[in-house]
Amino acid sequence: MSIIETEAALHVAHRDNHTHRDVNGGWLRPAVFGAMDGLVSNLALMTGVAGGAVAQQTIVITGLAGLAAGAFSMAAGEYTSVASQRELVQAELEVERRELRKHPVDEMEELAALYVARGVEPALAREVAMQLSKDPEQALEIHAREELGIDPDDLPSPTVAAVSSFASFALGALLPVLPYLLGATALWPAVLLALTGLFACGALVARVTARNWWYSGLRQLVLGAGAAALTYGLGALLGAAL
Repeated sequence: MSIIETEAALHVAHRDNHTHRDVNGGWLRPAVFGAMDGLVSNLALMTGVAGGAVAQQTIVITGLAGLAAGAFSMAAGEYTSVASQRELVQAELEVERRELRKHPVDEMEELAALYVARGVEPALAREVAMQLSKDPEQALEIHAREELGIDPDDLPSPTVAAVSSFASFALGALLPVLPYLLGATALWPAVLLALTGLFACGALVARVTARNWWYSGLRQLVLGAGAAALTYGLGALLGAAL
């Protein structure tokens, strides 16, 4: 094989393997936090009520109410948070767009100064800035990346965040309730299924973040078990006092 063919093959291999995960968090963050929050909060809520020695029906209703309330709350919170963040970014982009329109030369010099600060020769930096500033939309994108650290074409979606949060929270919160809905009469199947779900979620997150899967899973399991134990004890104390 010739040197050119070898270099071409290496280039293709590098291109195919040199990929990155989506780190912007448009859907991953609310989905992960939603599932974890649903599992931990509903498990803790149900064990706290169960600790008060209440009827099985009360535990099931509590779990379903916690699922519905938490899912809607998470969705509303994520939508509002991401929408506000998006509106703030769009406002800053509009400011930058006005500056580019009113003071194009100053903005070009500002961009050139950024490249000089990164080690580019001043003459070359000014030439690059001049070429990039010919297209107003391209100039806006470059300034947004360099000055604000954002990509105008890749802003998170409030709807995606809300739907991801709602669905993942509901799915996580359903696990502690599911054994009761399938006929269980004791608390331990709900706790066991929820803790298994927490370990699985932690392990799954590790696949995305490149952390050790068993460490991540065990960490989530311990946190969930601790929350359930504390609320069960609190429920038992309140049940005895009342």
